[in-house]
Amino acid sequence: MTAAIETTEAGAPIKREPRFSWLWQLLRDPLGCFGLILVLLIVLAAAGADILSPYDYKALDIKARLAPPSFEHLLGTDNLGRDTFSRILHGGRIALYVALVSVGGSLVLGLILGMLAGYGPRWLDNLLMLLFDAVRAFPVIMFALAVITVVGPSLETIIFVVIVTSVPGYARITRAATLSLKNTEFILAERSLGAGTVRVMVSHLLPNLIAPLLILASMDIPVVITIEAGLSFLGLGVKPPTPSWGSILNDGYSFIRNTPWLVIAGGIPLIITTLGFTFLGEAMRDVFDPKMKKDR
Repeated sequence: MTAAIETTEAGAPIKREPRFSWLWQLLRDPLGCFGLILVLLIVLAAAGADILSPYDYKALDIKARLAPPSFEHLLGTDNLGRDTFSRILHGGRIALYVALVSVGGSLVLGLILGMLAGYGPRWLDNLLMLLFDAVRAFPVIMFALAVITVVGPSLETIIFVVIVTSVPGYARITRAATLSLKNTEFILAERSLGAGTVRVMVSHLLPNLIAPLLILASMDIPVVITIEAGLSFLGLGVKPPTPSWGSILNDGYSFIRNTPWLVIAGGIPLIITTLGFTFLGEAMRDVFDPKMKKDR
């Protein structure tokens, strides 16, 4: 019994790409492969922080305070004798948690509001665009300082600030793409067959919008991590003794002349995270963007 081969009306066989061809294309890109490796290392280090940490990140050892890097303490110790390597690993959990929750929430809300603005009535579009412009008028740091002053510093506050300030960016991109798709032939044909607004948005608009937004989200993750580190550096992020890359940088800044390894240890994961997600996001854009594929 032979397998059936799908053909077009002219009798030519339909060329279908393998299911995971995008992964193979991603791995063939040197920068994309390098970015994927860095991201996997960051995620695995944060997920396995309890196993990989040689010490309790809260354990104090005053006798070993400000110790230089050694076999006993790979990245030295801070001013309270806490192992810097263990704090870096657990700080990665905080950074990824804030980034994933914030970016995920921003993407979902921006996607919904953007589709409503682009596909809904004109008055709703104008109202939402006015709201987006009003939010974007506030600098992120000033808005964060205002919210934290009223509510108090916490992870939830940082996540709230990032979501509120990031939603307009995703919503604007979604709105522009929705406006370009709403009058296309396949959408008009679906509406002529009696499809409702919700069906059109979920079944036809959403699949065409999600890919570019996911690429944008992957490139926004290091930005959010930097915001969280910056607020923690200013003392407006997580509360001690919870470790954060920003608070580790702040601890090292006070002793930078005598103990520069603290600042180096706090800055290296930020650099690695930024490079990893940026390279991965650019490679994903090249793989999933049809125009980029056509140029190759």
